[in-house]
Amino acid sequence: MANNGLLIDYEYCSGCQSCELACKNEHGYPMDKWGIKVTEFGPFEMEKGKIEWNYLPFPTSFCDMCEERVEKGGIPTCALHCLANVIEWGPVEELSKKLDEKGSKAVIFLP
Repeated sequence: MANNGLLIDYEYCSGCQSCELACKNEHGYPMDKWGIKVTEFGPFEMEKGKIEWNYLPFPTSFCDMCEERVEKGGIPTCALHCLANVIEWGPVEELSKKLDEKGSKAVIFLP
């Protein structure tokens, strides 16, 4: 697992929160606790006529990157259930190459 990570390309996140719900169900978290949290940032005007409005999914301190699922050959539940396919799990080397191809709204999280 140490060589794997999560690539989150939030440029295309729709804010559906399916990753949050899947994580809560996987871990049995109560309503006020998240392993991954989607935060809305915006809307605000960056310059005349250009509106910025993003949804930012990010792992919290409770995220264990679904260690048990991964040990059994699965992928983290947030990546499995992401409806917009903006969360990817895989080897950090491969994710780093993909990150180079993406815009400025992508990040890699490590376990």
